[in-house]
Amino acid sequence: MRPLRTTIHPDLNPEQTGKERIFFRRAARGIILDNDNILLLYTEKYQDYTLPGGGIDEGESLHQGLIRELQEETGATNIRNIRDFGLYREYRPWYKDEYDALHMESYCYLCDIDKELGEARLEDYEQSNGMSAVWVNIYQAIAHNEKILARNNKKAMSVERETYLLKRIARELLEAEAKTVNLG
Repeated sequence: MRPLRTTIHPDLNPEQTGKERIFFRRAARGIILDNDNILLLYTEKYQDYTLPGGGIDEGESLHQGLIRELQEETGATNIRNIRDFGLYREYRPWYKDEYDALHMESYCYLCDIDKELGEARLEDYEQSNGMSAVWVNIYQAIAHNEKILARNNKKAMSVERETYLLKRIARELLEAEAKTVNLG
């Protein structure tokens, strides 16, 4: 899968990222578009928009994990036509004592689903954070997340990741498609 970006939290020394006690996590994230609208998760606690998806369980393929996460977080059904979009890598401090840092690889996939969403099966922490699946205009989601980043005085790497991905999706998929339609 093509690499999109690698970010390193400013509290980590880039020369040390291979030498610290690093927790490695793979995640799969879904990109589901309907014209300029995109299916995202809105989290009340953090007031941000994120792509649906999450960690891959042991023994799961990336596609299996993507399908499971989309079903759990959004209630998506008939997930199909899964296509590679890109890989986002990040290194950041980790909160568990036995590790110094987290190395996360987020594999992002375009896919299609049935328009009608079923019932989500959120985990307890997702419910307590007020997470819900919403269709939102991608440009409004970008502007909203940018406001969150502008007023956040700490390094919000997950919001930074999501905003970067949303901008890249808009630029590569929506704006490129609009140019093709205008030229046609």
